[in-house]
Amino acid sequence: MSRNRNTAPFKSIGADIKEARKALGLSQRNLAEMVGIDTRYLANIENSGSIPSLPIFYELVSICKIQVEKYFYLETAAGHESEERGRAALKLRLCPDNLLPIVEGTLDAAIKLNETNKGNMAGDE
Repeated sequence: MSRNRNTAPFKSIGADIKEARKALGLSQRNLAEMVGIDTRYLANIENSGSIPSLPIFYELVSICKIQVEKYFYLETAAGHESEERGRAALKLRLCPDNLLPIVEGTLDAAIKLNETNKGNMAGDE
C-alpha cells in the first residue's frame, strides 16, 4: 500500500473547525469532550495541520456543521466558491432559523444595492 497520500484537500480543515467552533461558542475543551478526544489533539488539528482520523473527522464536521464536499469532491468545489462565500455559507448553516429572515433581508438589500451601483456606473459611461 502506498504511503504517498495527497492531503492538500484537507489543508483548511483545522481552520474550518476552529472557525465553526468559535461561531458555535464552544471552547476547545468543550468540543474535545463532545468528540471524546484530548484537547491537545484538537489543538493540533486546528493549529498544526494534523488530519484527524475518519471517525474523529466525522464527529467534528457533524458537531460543527461543516459541509465536507470541499474535502472530497475537489472538481466540484474548485473555483466555485470564494473563501468569503465559504465563510458566509458556514455562518448561514450555524444561524438559528428564527434569525434567517434578518439574514435574508440583509442579503436582499445588499443585492439591490449592488444592482443599483451597477446601473449608476453604466449611466456614467
